[in-house]
Amino acid sequence: MEKRVEQVLSSWRFCLLSILIAGCAHSIQPMAQEMRLGSGDHSLDLRVGDSLRRYIVHVPKRYDGSRPVPIVVMFHGGGGTAKDAMTETGWTEKADQEGFLAAFPEGMSPDPSRPGHFQKNPQTWNDASKRFLSEKMQVDDGAFTRELIDDLKARFNVDAKRVFLAGFSNGSSLAYRLGVELSDRVAAIAPVGSSGLRLADPLVLQRPVSLIAIHGMADRVNPFEGGDVKGLGRSDIDRRPPIKDSVERWARMLGFSAKPEMILDKDGVKALHYGVSPKGSEVVFYTIEDAGHTWPGGFSLLPRWLVGKTTNKIKATDVIWEFFAKHPMLE
Repeated sequence: MEKRVEQVLSSWRFCLLSILIAGCAHSIQPMAQEMRLGSGDHSLDLRVGDSLRRYIVHVPKRYDGSRPVPIVVMFHGGGGTAKDAMTETGWTEKADQEGFLAAFPEGMSPDPSRPGHFQKNPQTWNDASKRFLSEKMQVDDGAFTRELIDDLKARFNVDAKRVFLAGFSNGSSLAYRLGVELSDRVAAIAPVGSSGLRLADPLVLQRPVSLIAIHGMADRVNPFEGGDVKGLGRSDIDRRPPIKDSVERWARMLGFSAKPEMILDKDGVKALHYGVSPKGSEVVFYTIEDAGHTWPGGFSLLPRWLVGKTTNKIKATDVIWEFFAKHPMLE
């Protein structure tokens, strides 16, 4: 009889243990599934201070987590959106080809509860230019970008030495700013159609950060020679530095001469090379004749009368990725 009772109790213990294990597995599984994101586009939220920030990440088709992969963070232009940047630049297709994560953050808008819109609810970045509401709101886009990088590291097998920033227009001015402020996290930056590096001297990099900059010579929004520019849809005037000044400031931070070497001069495309450090940091500056305020080799969602001509003389995404691939983080 005692033996029978012990068998029954053992059976009940086994059942109870099975239920507990199954319950734990059930509670853990959704968390694990939340961390695992398959290939394609995923919209994600981040709480940064008191603000809810958003970004889209494109996971390449062949990602399986078996090896660490690079990150390219692409900042849209002022008034744009993450989806606009995806459409205009072709970074998602490049990510599939080369096997890296492409992240597209959303800037801050006057009304974050509504979708971003170029005229009705423009999303902008705090690029230190004092031009946009994002700066008056004291938006900390550096903290947002740090959180974004950390979030991607938690979800994916990320190569921490290959985190890169690219941007267009207001987004490229932010890339300049964060290249300085996040030089402990970022390997290289790529500003395209920028209004320039708007931080005041002195500037110090915690680690060498390589730079490739691209600019259209017929850019009327951010003129190559700089000057007083009226903001789109605004009455205020912004005094902008010559584009070359920002590139030369970056070259000086890396210890390069301000007298670059011409390494390309073909079909209206020129490339100036400012040098390579003994460890491998580098500065290259591309200019494109007749190109307006657009992403070279991509698309423009804004009218030609506003931003000027698009160009296919180079594909900025291909040129930038080739540069990024050669420049992991340096000590």
